[in-house]
Amino acid sequence: MGNDKFELLKSNVQEIIDLIASSNAIEANNKLVDVSEQLDELLDHSDEDEDLREISRYQVLLNKLHEKILALDGLV
Repeated sequence: MGNDKFELLKSNVQEIIDLIASSNAIEANNKLVDVSEQLDELLDHSDEDEDLREISRYQVLLNKLHEKILALDGLV
């Protein structure tokens, strides 16, 4: 799998972080859902160990960002 897929993920995750920083929980959550779907799609089509490790790192990061969004939204 090309690094361009992970570069796009990295860019999208940065956008989520920026939305959280600007206290825009709704848009951050919407973007997180989109990125989660992209990650699931990558996972479905990946079989190389290195790709799977990178996907796993992003899954952990998205889970942490989701917690931040919930905290920002007052749900935690």
